[in-house]
Amino acid sequence: MSAATESSPLLKAESAFAPPPAAAALSVAVVMRRRTTSSVASRWQPWQWELAEVLANEPSFGDRPRLLYEDADEQRWLHPGFTVELFKDDAEGYYLNLTTDAPCWFVMWRVEEEPATASVPIALPQAVSLSYHDAGRWLDSQETVEQVDAPPAVLHWLGEFTERHYVPEPKRRQRPQSFRTLSDRFGNPVSITTDKLRKGGGGGEGGKGGGNGGGRGHG
Repeated sequence: MSAATESSPLLKAESAFAPPPAAAALSVAVVMRRRTTSSVASRWQPWQWELAEVLANEPSFGDRPRLLYEDADEQRWLHPGFTVELFKDDAEGYYLNLTTDAPCWFVMWRVEEEPATASVPIALPQAVSLSYHDAGRWLDSQETVEQVDAPPAVLHWLGEFTERHYVPEPKRRQRPQSFRTLSDRFGNPVSITTDKLRKGGGGGEGGKGGGNGGGRGHG
């Protein structure tokens, strides 16, 4: 297959993002890229997979992965039919994404264990999200997660949803230094009573005097 032509949905779909403000879900498609590598490891695997872009899904994309572009150095595969749904209880995750320098899509993907779509295993996206928390959970599970910039229309939609539902947690008042728990060198709590200090106050002075007198008498 040669380079994508003007009729390819890949070239026109990016401008199709226009999510209605009241909607809480968006249908998207993912484009994965396979490119050749020149690293030492390329003797065993002469290419590597990476996320290329996230597009607005269209009916013309169908419901199965398909090859969009191929040359000697690169392949691009279109994976349609992913739903990105926004949840009120994940508003903080959207807020954390929106307040980064480059708010983005997060895509979790895996390479097939056995070829089922092409002659060799290809990378298959598993989930798409706009939540920083989703990405963190996937990474904690040792999944492959990549990101790509989200377009302004999607960020506006996400921002309106987040503004309606995100409630920052109140900051806890810091405990004053004088109220901090004291502990010994073993980490056990230590209590101090002023009653003991008052009782030993006079005796302490007397003991100090006796000690000094004894010192002088010894001399």
